[in-house]
Order: sequence, then C-alpha cells, then structure tokens
Amino acid sequence: MSTNPRRRLAAAVTAAAAALALTVGTAAGLPAAAASHTATVAATQSAIPFTGQPANPGQATDPGQSGGQSSGLGQGDGGSTGITPGNGTSPGGNSQSPNTGQGSNGSSQQEASPASAEESTGVVLIDTELGYENAEAAGTGIVLSKDGLVLTNNHVIADSTKISVTVATTGKTYEASVVGSDSTDDVAVLQLKDASDLQPATIDDDSVTVGDDVTAVGNSEGQGQLQAADGTVTDLGASVTTTAQGSEDSETLNNMIQVQADIVSGDSGGALLDDEGEVVGMNTAASSGSATVTGFAIPIESALSTAESIIDGEQTSTNTLGYPAFLGIGVQQDSQSGQSSQGSQSGRPGDGSSNGQSGQASQSGQPSQSGSSSQTAGAVIAGVYEDTPAAEAGLTAGDTITAIGSTQITDGTALSEAIAEHKPGDTVSLSWTDTDGQTHSAKVTLTEGPAA
Repeated sequence: MSTNPRRRLAAAVTAAAAALALTVGTAAGLPAAAASHTATVAATQSAIPFTGQPANPGQATDPGQSGGQSSGLGQGDGGSTGITPGNGTSPGGNSQSPNTGQGSNGSSQQEASPASAEESTGVVLIDTELGYENAEAAGTGIVLSKDGLVLTNNHVIADSTKISVTVATTGKTYEASVVGSDSTDDVAVLQLKDASDLQPATIDDDSVTVGDDVTAVGNSEGQGQLQAADGTVTDLGASVTTTAQGSEDSETLNNMIQVQADIVSGDSGGALLDDEGEVVGMNTAASSGSATVTGFAIPIESALSTAESIIDGEQTSTNTLGYPAFLGIGVQQDSQSGQSSQGSQSGRPGDGSSNGQSGQASQSGQPSQSGSSSQTAGAVIAGVYEDTPAAEAGLTAGDTITAIGSTQITDGTALSEAIAEHKPGDTVSLSWTDTDGQTHSAKVTLTEGPAA
C-alpha cells in the first residue's frame, strides 16, 4: 500500500444525493475504474501488481470532482469482473480527502458533534484495504450480537481484501471477515474474529413516523471518531436512485427513511437512532450540492431481513455468501472501448466481466504491450494480477478466454456468469487463444476474491 493513500468514505447519493464512503488510493497498477478517480495521485507501485495495457488514460478525473451524483450505492455491482472494477471509485464519486473536513455535498459538517457513550453503544468504525486498487476505505457498522456479527452497507466493504473493525466504546479493534453481502439491497454482514461480550445496538420495536426526532451516528469523514447529527424524519418510503458512472451501474433503493440531518461521507452503515436511542435505520445516502442536507436510511427491519437470510446461509439471486471466486484478470469491455479489471469475473467483484472505462497502469507505471487483440470470440484479457490463478496458468494481456469447462465464453458478460457459478477452491478447465492464434487449455483452481 502507498504510505500516503487517499481514502474513500462510504456514501450514497441520488441526483442531489451521494453515497457515504471515503476512499484513498494511488493510480499505479489500479483497476481501470479505480484509476479514473485517482489521476492526480503520484504513481507508485501498486500493492498487488497488475500487468496489462492501459485504456483511455486521458479519461481519468480528479477525485472529488464528480459533480454530486452517485455512481452506485453498492460498489460491488459496477459491472466489475471479479477483481474490483467499478469499486475503485468512491460510491457517488464524491470521495473527499480525510483532511478536507468536507462532507459528500462539498460543505463542512456543521451540525454534528462527537457521539455520546450512549449514542455510540453498538456502533463500530470500519476500515478496509482494497489490495487490488492500492486504496483504503472507511465506514460504519452496527453490532448485532455479542459474538461479533456486524451489519453494514455492502458499498462499505465491497472490493475489500482486509477489514478491521473498532468498537467505539472500548477502542478495541478486531479483524473481520465477510459472512455475506447483497449489493441490490446494499446490505452486508461481517463476523469479528475472537469477539465476545460485545454490546449489541438496541433495535427499535416501534414504528417510525414522519416528524420523529432522530440522530444519525457514524464515522463521519472517516476520522475514526463517531459523530452524531440530529435531525427529523421528513418522509417514509422514499426512493434513492444513483447515476451510472464509469463501470458502476445505476442503483435504486426503495422504501427508504428520508431525514433532514447532516449525514456525510463515512456515515454509511451507521445507526439512525430515534429519541429513545434505538436503531430505526441504517445510514446509506445523503444529498449533495445543496445547503440543506437530506439523508436516507434503510429501515432497520428491511436491513435485518436481508442480514438474517445471509446469516442463515440462504442463497438468493442477489447475494454473495462469503467471498466470491476469483481468477485474477482484467478484461476489455464488450464494446472494446475500454478495459476494466476483473479479479474473479462477474457483475460483482469476484464474479464476472468488467465494464469499466478508465486507464490501467502496469506495475512500473508504464504500459506493457499485449500485442494485437485476437479476433476470436471470447473475453479479451486486458491484464493479469500477479500471484493469482490466471498468472499461474500463464495467461497474459491480449489472450482471449473462450471456454470455462463446457461453457463457451463469447464475451466478458458470459465469463462473468461462468465464474459466478463457482466458489473459491473450485478447479475448472480454462481454454484460451493467444495473440498468435494458438489455442491453450489448463486446469486452474479459483481463489478467494475481494469482498463482493
């Protein structure tokens, strides 16, 4: 990791709203989507070297200049290819440097104060490392059980390769693993290692109504200290729609609690408390570009319903239990207009093909030539990450994957879907054609990818 990475605060927005997560990273060796938001950062060696050919390097943009619209609530759904595409960018594209003191709407958080011990009970600080993007991220979580089950937003932990969680009231930090996540509902569940006797948050047993006084508690701006912002419920059943950006698709969350409260980046996954100090919602998004901040929270009963299915090991069409399978490559867009990284192959990190549109640098910061692209139908490799199944099999930039087992691969989407059918540890037969037109095959054992 860089010694001075930029951080990304977890946050989510709609037209005038932004996702709440803070991220910091460097441009060298990053997946395409990540590089597009770190263009002004000095190039240094990436944490996990990626050898490939850059695409659209001139499209990179300065972090924090996205214009106030979210690129996607769930970072794992950016059309990523299994490694992290679409997640290297801060949700909402509004990431701020931790030293700016500014929220996702570009204004200072004026109406929040340090959370009291009572407000902090059952709320934790989440810090993640995104090893394939040479970046870090910060957000918040809610303690569900004494033995360390934690509820948070999917976009807080998406693409992470390491997660640490600090209990605000004790200052003790735990290593965390992902029990599962649902990018559609923007919910994730973590398990803290060797945790015991934690104080869970108190869940509300009443119905929240318009006009109720509430307090949003979270790791505001990723400062490592919980802040509390008072406000009022202004609507129930609100919808939040993000704007597609880069490799991240537009996302919509319905039936949200809308509040007028100073919620900012880093508050994602935090607790929305009622006047009794009980959790009524999970902070997820906030408005951007206006003087008055409008926040959005997932009703706690909805978040818990999704969390319970994950904890029970119930597989659905939208969730990922544990970590996704990972191949370790970046693939060109199906449109051939750009490239995106693909660690595991999927529409979610670890699953499929990437649709990102930004430049990628090689380990040294200079592009390595991949030769002319093959005309063979399949998924064209933009680059390969070191020490991954793809690297061990001998895949290189410019090769075209044509089959996974008996499944024919026609493009990046098909590759994404094929990898998504597998779990880490599965051995699959891989067929590909190199840039000289020679065919190859090998058996590869898929590894564990970054969080989906």
